[in-house]
Amino acid sequence: MRSPLLWSGLNLGLFGQSPNRELLSQARLGPHTPRPNIVFILTDDQDLHLNSLSYMPFVQKHLIEQGTFYTRHFCTVALCCPSRVSLWTGKAAHNTNVTDVSPPYGGYPKFVSQGLNENFLPVWLQEAGYSTYYTGKLLNAHTVENYASPYVKGFNGSDFLLDPFTYQYLNSTYQRNRESPVSYEGQHSVDVLAEKAYGFLEDALENEAPFFLTVAPVAPHSNVRIQRLEGDIEDIVAEFTEPIPAERHVHVFPDAKVPRTANFNPETPSGVNWIQRLPRQSKENVEYNDHFYRSRLRALQGVDEIVGGLVTRLERAGKLDNTYIIYSSDNGYHIGQHRLQPGKECGFEEDINVPLIIRGPGVPKNVTTAIVTTHTDLAPTILGLTGTSLREDFDGAAIPLTEAGLDEASESRHEHVNVEYWGFALGEGKDWDGGKLSNSVVLRLISGSYNFYYSVWCNNVHELYDLNDDPGQLNNLLAHPSSSITLLGHALHKVVSRLDALLFVLKSCKGETCVKPWKALHPAGNVQNLHDALAPRYDAFYEREQKPVEYTRCEAGYIVDAEGPQFEREGLVYRGGRAWSEWT
Repeated sequence: MRSPLLWSGLNLGLFGQSPNRELLSQARLGPHTPRPNIVFILTDDQDLHLNSLSYMPFVQKHLIEQGTFYTRHFCTVALCCPSRVSLWTGKAAHNTNVTDVSPPYGGYPKFVSQGLNENFLPVWLQEAGYSTYYTGKLLNAHTVENYASPYVKGFNGSDFLLDPFTYQYLNSTYQRNRESPVSYEGQHSVDVLAEKAYGFLEDALENEAPFFLTVAPVAPHSNVRIQRLEGDIEDIVAEFTEPIPAERHVHVFPDAKVPRTANFNPETPSGVNWIQRLPRQSKENVEYNDHFYRSRLRALQGVDEIVGGLVTRLERAGKLDNTYIIYSSDNGYHIGQHRLQPGKECGFEEDINVPLIIRGPGVPKNVTTAIVTTHTDLAPTILGLTGTSLREDFDGAAIPLTEAGLDEASESRHEHVNVEYWGFALGEGKDWDGGKLSNSVVLRLISGSYNFYYSVWCNNVHELYDLNDDPGQLNNLLAHPSSSITLLGHALHKVVSRLDALLFVLKSCKGETCVKPWKALHPAGNVQNLHDALAPRYDAFYEREQKPVEYTRCEAGYIVDAEGPQFEREGLVYRGGRAWSEWT
């Protein structure tokens, strides 16, 4: 029998907001059309810019050649736990208040305390009549001690990796449904995961209901033995080393090296703050980092095999044509860029621009698109595919999955990404360092004519890169600002004032404002992008009246009174030649 929540026509009442037309066309739902299944593969720390996808033949064959590759997809926090929470909730980290991997500012306990265990994607999917399954890493600080207090909600079947063994490739611990944790010492974590994934897929295929299956391998995250991951940074006790591949993959890619791009171990320091003070890496250091890189590629081979195994089983069951397969990673990764040791947690492109590939009914095949998408867009996208009404509190917008939708998005979709970070950046090589405070908020603004990265750190140091001319982000245009520097035919300060105002909106935005920040500044709707905002009539509004992004102090988590002025309380809105403050 059909679930009462399955459609007979359109069910518009679940959350009080109708699905948009693009989502209805994506889902292809009619009175006799079965709702699609969804398989989500979420890797851990997988890079896009270091070419890891090129070493994954099954991903190439089954996903990239059979689907759409979103090359401008961004995480909104370059750190595992807060990134995943934003992904599962469709909300920016400043709205989930989960900003770290462990308490007090993050981890599974924080996720629970914020009420999110009852209010995230798998719960909504179950309410929509889907069977839901999950295996692999869910969130950090989800441990052998707290897994039952409370159990994770929203899944018909689950088998979670648990701390402190999550990142131990040959000593993992999984916890199935409401059973006790089981140690798999001596077995490779990704191979254990594969069997669990295939088992859940078999369960899902036997069920009449449409299903959502997430497979979340730990690869290619570094191998980590955790003794303590709570308290201040100096209290952390952990050993980080390169990931460990399965024995059958130990010797593949013997000649692979980190791509020698312009920003790889550069002769001249780059960035700001502690990044600018990093020493150039020695020959021995570079050789180890190449070994680290090869180990990541080798660890990903097991993931690649899972992709092939899932596709084969779906095809054999006759379900492949009605299944969306989504492939992404929680955040990106750097190895040697800007002289950085292996790690993430920075705002650079290697850390925030991550893989996203989608195949499924109506999704164009072997297509690459440069429309801007983010992790906060994934929950609206997945929920929309089920034919369910979207939520008004989403900070993201559904990703177009059809040829018509992609064409429309190339002309009208928003151009911005808001990336946030609180806490410390850690080097994860064999001699991992204790981390440097890396709090910042980043605006990425991308169109056919501009490609900007603008950031403000918690000590109020600013960065601006023009990635059209400087893809490696080596030349900070604000390091030595000059009246001779122009961007888009305008003086540097004029462009910066607009970027700062847009970032000011985004760093405290909620709901639709996160998708349409220019409308928050210009409610009349006559400013849609940076080019519009650069009109001379807005100079006084942006350059003299609008408050700047400015932190009060640095904190390890999201504490509002440290974040400086907030747009929701203190921003100015342009109204027909006068700032909104003059009207009130």
